[in-house]
Amino acid sequence: MKHLLITDCDEVLLHMVRHFGAWLDEAHDIDFVLAEGDFTKSMTRRPDSSAIAREEMWDLLGGFFPGEMSRQTLVPHAREALGSLSEIADIVVLTNLGDHCRDHRIAQLAEHGIHHRVECNQGGKGDPVAKLVAEFGNPVTVFVDDLPVHHESVAKHAPQVHRLHMVAEPELAPNVPPAPHAHARIDDWRKAQAWIAARFATGLTADAVSG
Repeated sequence: MKHLLITDCDEVLLHMVRHFGAWLDEAHDIDFVLAEGDFTKSMTRRPDSSAIAREEMWDLLGGFFPGEMSRQTLVPHAREALGSLSEIADIVVLTNLGDHCRDHRIAQLAEHGIHHRVECNQGGKGDPVAKLVAEFGNPVTVFVDDLPVHHESVAKHAPQVHRLHMVAEPELAPNVPPAPHAHARIDDWRKAQAWIAARFATGLTADAVSG
């Protein structure tokens, strides 16, 4: 049985926030400060410096996905790392986008040389991760994501999964503390590949290691 790698996409495989910010600047006259973790606190209207309401934030994200996804660029070494890890593991990209964006995400990743199963999700990732682990026969599994809330969700619903916190945007990473429910924090795919391969090499699930 192969191992299983479940990875997020935005700020793990593809840069997103820097391109989202450029689009907000060009199309909406909105300033976007990467240092803020909360998107609603990161955006201000340039004419009057007013804040963006949460509802409008979701509307803006809806305008970026899928219409502006072509702006996104590949995170360094992500393609090569996945290519190597695919020799020993099945790979699923679990991305928090609406289902209508799935085909766009598949095509987008393919343009960057990444050809793996893509699943869209809304909300916490713990339950879908648990379902994927069961579907693949409960192999040793590693989960990679940039958002602490998803590591907490996976820790609750699939505690046997090894959890790696990664924030691949260098302007954002220094302002994001390590996720409390992740087993490690690595922001570079060369080091992350080695860490993931080491988890697979043990043949042990995360709960077996901690137990």
